[in-house]
Amino acid sequence: MKFQYFTLVVCLFLACSDTNRSLQLSELKEKIDLELSALEGDFAIAYKDINHPEQQILINVDERFHAASTMKTPVLIELYKRAENTDLDLHDSILIKTEFKSIVDGSPFSMEVSEDSEKDLYRNLNKNTTFYNLAYEMITRSSNLATNILIDYLNAEQVTSTMRDLGADSINVLRGVEDLKAYRQGLSNTTTAKDLLVIFEHLSSDTLISEEANKEMLDILKDQVYNDMISAKVPEGTVVAHKTGWITNVHHDSGIVYTSKDEGYILIFLSKNAQDREAVLEAAANISEMIYNYTVSGYEN
Repeated sequence: MKFQYFTLVVCLFLACSDTNRSLQLSELKEKIDLELSALEGDFAIAYKDINHPEQQILINVDERFHAASTMKTPVLIELYKRAENTDLDLHDSILIKTEFKSIVDGSPFSMEVSEDSEKDLYRNLNKNTTFYNLAYEMITRSSNLATNILIDYLNAEQVTSTMRDLGADSINVLRGVEDLKAYRQGLSNTTTAKDLLVIFEHLSSDTLISEEANKEMLDILKDQVYNDMISAKVPEGTVVAHKTGWITNVHHDSGIVYTSKDEGYILIFLSKNAQDREAVLEAAANISEMIYNYTVSGYEN
């Protein structure tokens, strides 16, 4: 009889704990909604605990956004997939060039160093570099030139096809960067928070391509140099594997925050029609901090 009573008490305690945790998650969402309500623009957020997937917050996850540089993560995955399944070696050489063809009519357009966040590749025009170096610069310093060289080699349609295979069913990688003819016709890369969540769920599982390839891709993402959103207010030393993206009135960040060696969560923050960049960056950093504190120790006021 005493044992049955003890078991009942334990069950009730666990049930109450689950209820309290659920209420805390609801309160966290309210705080996030409040943070976003102070901003001009449209936003989407996806949060999911890697080890406890029932702990998630999904806000406007099916809303479509200009992908900006978040599309560079799919390009990275396609490159590593190609290296895994063909005779491509990531340390093979490839020519650095600045001229590419528009997807509209095949007419040429050139990349300009003034329009890029990374400059070193332009200094080595018509010389060779490696596929790995292009991938590293594309992710860590968001090199548009590296992105275009890789997409020219890999084919944008194949990048999208690989994303479909992963279950990212609406992300579209149509082209590289600075194809103004395509842009003027509304032919731009698009994504949703749901798509990016799916992609980073695969990356977090270490089974996307192979364990070794997964580790290499995550190591590149961990070296991101733009850290003014998801990474800005989490504790110093926190490891974040992520990819940012921005164009006019669009400010994104997407990735995995590691709370310990084997635990962490995925966070996607997308925005559009958001004119006040600094306000959006601050809000994204605040939301990331809230989620970090919630995940580590339970959300508190």
